[in-house]
Amino acid sequence: MAKLHAKKLQSSYAERAIIVGVARPQSEWGIESSLNELERLVETAGACVVARTYQKLETLNPRTFIGSGKAEEVASLCLTYAADLVVFDDELSPSQQSNLESIVGKDVKVIDRTALILDIFALHATSREGRLQVRLAQNEYLLPRLRGMWAHLASNRMGGGVGSRFGEGESQLEVDRRMVRKRITSIKRELADISKTRQLQRKQRYGSGVFKVSLAGYTNAGKSSLLNTITGSEVLSYDKLFATLDSTTRQLVLPEGREITLTDTVGFIQKLPTKLIEAFKSTLDEINGANLILHVVDSSDPNAAAQIDVVNIVLEQIGAEEIPRLEVFNKIDLLEDGQLEALQSRYPQALFISTVTEEGISELIKRIGLVAASQEVLKEVLIPYEKGDLVSLAHQRCTILNEQYTENGTRMSIRIAPEFINRFEPFEVTQE
Repeated sequence: MAKLHAKKLQSSYAERAIIVGVARPQSEWGIESSLNELERLVETAGACVVARTYQKLETLNPRTFIGSGKAEEVASLCLTYAADLVVFDDELSPSQQSNLESIVGKDVKVIDRTALILDIFALHATSREGRLQVRLAQNEYLLPRLRGMWAHLASNRMGGGVGSRFGEGESQLEVDRRMVRKRITSIKRELADISKTRQLQRKQRYGSGVFKVSLAGYTNAGKSSLLNTITGSEVLSYDKLFATLDSTTRQLVLPEGREITLTDTVGFIQKLPTKLIEAFKSTLDEINGANLILHVVDSSDPNAAAQIDVVNIVLEQIGAEEIPRLEVFNKIDLLEDGQLEALQSRYPQALFISTVTEEGISELIKRIGLVAASQEVLKEVLIPYEKGDLVSLAHQRCTILNEQYTENGTRMSIRIAPEFINRFEPFEVTQE
């Protein structure tokens, strides 16, 4: 089945792409929804989708992924629409990609969803660590595909465009398996050095007793916008997939005086390449170190339920499933009559907000404060006057309920973060 787009190209230089999918039985995502998302990914990478087609299959063709007849149809569409690019919605094996390239013709690139996502990440990575993580994933993706690629790469990819941002400026013709493996080893070594620094910074933050909140969610759910709204910062926020790749941390002082941190992280997506999860593990570890995860959901997206499942799966993959979590449905200003009530009925424990109108933001901040307080331990302590540093620590990092100056020292009723309990335990007294 083919659906053709007579779309005006975004620019005279935009590549013309045909997207191809396979409808599988019992798939949670409808094929049209999945192809809609793939089209957004293609547009994010800078190309224009001129046609789409899909095939219902129970068993994939080991040679061409789709059936041979459908492959010939794709080749015909390439000719009809002067396509430069064919993008498959699922990952292709190296042999499938090679066979498809032979069918559609040497002037048309064939890439899969994984290569497209890696290409977008290469476009958006800004920090040294982010660029290294993308290069690692790209090279690990490239390694098994080296055989028989050179002629195709020389004629098609060296000119640039979607799917060509592999190798950080190096000619693909100069790369062989040995050099790719050497590059992978080198990148991993660089990332390990960066990771040591990041771990030291994390250790200092974790030992600070500051309550840590991480924002996680499907790409384009509005995590960066939420961070900006809550903290008053100006983190990059675009209506694009994967606008944010590098984690960003900002401070916030809650109304009761408690200082917390909020960290924005890379968005997730269905069929997120495993290689990418591994490459971005050090960034995603920011989520593992959180006291609370805000799972941000685009309430206006018809696939919101499926997106929630995708995020939950990735959080489980990185070992963060046990961390307390609060679902936050964003973009309620885009909902039609009755939709908000339906979501509130289905997700009674969730919060519903809009970063545009700021509806629900104060309630969200209040809920964060309640969760932070629930993780503290109530203690009654008598701190000698010579231990003034502990009194200062209590004021900076604890919630003080009562404070009195007595003959023997400062008596305080305080809620203490788990990180500091051992510091105050020697001075604990029983309440009278």
